[in-house]
Amino acid sequence: MSDTPYFIHESAYVDKDVEIGEGSKIWHFVHVLPNTKIGRGCVLGQNVMAGPHVTMGDNCKVQNNVALYKGVVLEEGVFCGPSCVFTNVLTPRAEIERKDEFGETLVKRGATIGANATIVCGNTLGEYCMVGAGAVVTRDVPAYALVIGTPAKRIGWVSRTGDRLGQDLVCPRTGERYEQTAPDTLRPVDA
Repeated sequence: MSDTPYFIHESAYVDKDVEIGEGSKIWHFVHVLPNTKIGRGCVLGQNVMAGPHVTMGDNCKVQNNVALYKGVVLEEGVFCGPSCVFTNVLTPRAEIERKDEFGETLVKRGATIGANATIVCGNTLGEYCMVGAGAVVTRDVPAYALVIGTPAKRIGWVSRTGDRLGQDLVCPRTGERYEQTAPDTLRPVDA
């Protein structure tokens, strides 16, 4: 039994200078690089790579085969679906060193990224947005937006619980009401 307040599978590698929050689970073949901070209650699935210099808020779920490169920040409650991709430079070339050009990517609280989606560096995903499986995000995604396609485009809105909102902008699961205050801006009415 381990004395740590988190779980690390015996096949995982966790480098020095890493913070791991209580209740987090790091599964098979994960590699956590230096200067990475993992919040409480996080799950890193099989074959995840995080770091260096990655920050993950509490209660994030990162599914299998995801690489979180330097500059990626996940706020609380972010879900990264299997094999989703975060790029780190805009114009990579094997023969040209561009490590000083890594772009920052901010994924705000409660966002969901579907399986095999690609998030191009330098963009921000808004709170509680939902990126459909296989989408390619090439620009900022508004809070609560549902985006799909290549390049990703907004096709609707979702609630905090991830349920698609109808014309009435009322969450079918919770009854929470939303209002659209501009073409690409949605907010909860009682927030």
